[in-house]
Amino acid sequence: MHASSTSRHRTVQALFALLLAAALALTGCSAGGASSDSDKAAGSAAQEGGAADSDGKGVAGGGAADKSGPKEPPKLIGTHIIRTATLTVRVKDVPKALDEARSVAADAGGVVGDETTDRDGRGHERSRIVLRVPQDRYDEVLTSLEGTGKLIERKAKAQDVTDQVVDVESRVKSQRASVARVRELMDKATKLSDVVTLEGELSTRQSELEALLAQQSSLKDRTSMSTITLSLSETAAKKADDDDPTFLDALSGGWSAFVTMLRWLAVVLGAMLPFAAVAVLLFLLWQRLVRPRLPRRPAVAAAPVAPAAPAREGDEG
Repeated sequence: MHASSTSRHRTVQALFALLLAAALALTGCSAGGASSDSDKAAGSAAQEGGAADSDGKGVAGGGAADKSGPKEPPKLIGTHIIRTATLTVRVKDVPKALDEARSVAADAGGVVGDETTDRDGRGHERSRIVLRVPQDRYDEVLTSLEGTGKLIERKAKAQDVTDQVVDVESRVKSQRASVARVRELMDKATKLSDVVTLEGELSTRQSELEALLAQQSSLKDRTSMSTITLSLSETAAKKADDDDPTFLDALSGGWSAFVTMLRWLAVVLGAMLPFAAVAVLLFLLWQRLVRPRLPRRPAVAAAPVAPAAPAREGDEG
């Protein structure tokens, strides 16, 4: 009897342990599934948040994460540069090349500035022209002008004046505010002395403002339009095979030397003329004023003439 009760007790304990183990197993599985589901939900939420941020509708964190990839090099915004260039080109026909340069500048939206045309000592025509073209067409115009003939020399310069432009803009803003404050004080002034003082101060500050505005306008013009100075010269003519001088060459050379000599003689005479005039004037003054007052020397007495000897009687015969 006692043995059967003991076996039953052990059987109950075994069943209880089995049930407890099964319950623990079911609890762990449900907890793991819930944790897995929560992790998946969190992952999907993060993905949706990042996608929303990339479209501009999410939080800043997601957008920052999306922008962490490779970036393009930053562009220079607000940079002010003065560009100038000097070209020397040798061409066969200067007037034709000059017209072509004007057309290139006009097509680019530029203008023609100073222009000079003359001839050198050998009679070759040469021209110098200044072109103002927009900054964005600077390189294109420069390349076109180089192709008009044989490039002899090229000089290009770029000067960054961004700091100067920003400084002038800031000073203009401050000066305008200063002028406005003085005008407000003038409106509130009641004494004549205060009004006169404020008018003088307003005139001074307005003059400074106008100077700053002129400087600002000059900077804007030089940074928006590039300056290209183009020098054109004709191709040198080939020398003749026979370089021996002829009679006409000798005659021309002699005449040139003679004319040059006469020119130098005229220059020397012109340089000596003032001295000669002063010398003549001094001589006339000496003759008229000084010489009459000088003591005269006494005249030398003439020697007595001896009387003629009387003729002798013997000589008469």
